[in-house]
Amino acid sequence: MMWLTELFTDPYLSKIVWRALAVGVFVSLCAALLGVTLVLKRFSMIGDGLSHAGFGVLAFSALLGLGQEWQMEFTLPIVMVISFLLFHLTAKGRLKGDAAIAVISSSAMAIGVIVYNLNGGMTADACSSLFGSASVITLTDKDLAISMVLSITVLLLFTLFYRRIFAVTFDETFAAACGVAGTGYRMLIALLTSVTVVVGMKMMGAVMISALVIFPALTAMRLNKSFKGVVLTAAAVSVGCFLIGFLVACVMGLPTGPCVVVVNLLALLGAAAWRGIAR
Repeated sequence: MMWLTELFTDPYLSKIVWRALAVGVFVSLCAALLGVTLVLKRFSMIGDGLSHAGFGVLAFSALLGLGQEWQMEFTLPIVMVISFLLFHLTAKGRLKGDAAIAVISSSAMAIGVIVYNLNGGMTADACSSLFGSASVITLTDKDLAISMVLSITVLLLFTLFYRRIFAVTFDETFAAACGVAGTGYRMLIALLTSVTVVVGMKMMGAVMISALVIFPALTAMRLNKSFKGVVLTAAAVSVGCFLIGFLVACVMGLPTGPCVVVVNLLALLGAAAWRGIAR
């Protein structure tokens, strides 16, 4: 407990911790809000596909000699383009959603591993890209600034278009009849998801970030029935699980990503048990 108190009182450590908390909370919020729509649209694994694509892009950034300070700027536009490609493949019916995600996910992961090995093997940076940073020291002030701007943009756009996203989520045919362009809003969701995934990858890792999209939404759906209630509950669960997982990781010296995922899993199991008892 004394060491935990020191995290927030020591000038050097507290700056690092608050920086990581700010990034984590905003990413958790974004992932939870988007996750509800993605799970309901049966497109929840898009986070997994985009995060694996991000890992492949990070491998190429290492091959090009780009430092960690430029990884987000290099990765974000490419992953956004991949989200366009993924959307195009599924919208045109050339591949089913899950098949398209599987193709991109496995291909990007395989290419990333090969590139890392050609570039000197799977280093600590590569493991960090996969499973998240073991130390929050790797998050810089620049990472914080970029993450905050992007996360706030995602939250504002989701809030601004909330009603239209709701309509597209449940009935695209009816939404189209009311003048809501389903294609445009599906693309908006894909782009916002790509931004959230890239922002959260440094802390959560390519393998773990998709859990922030899926778990809180599934937990919330077992506790609420209305769309608004599910969205608000998912946001609260996501932030709460991140805070608990983050503090556990700090105290035990473990990677943040796996700890946050395990806490989310426990929350999901608890919600499922509660629903069973309530019945």
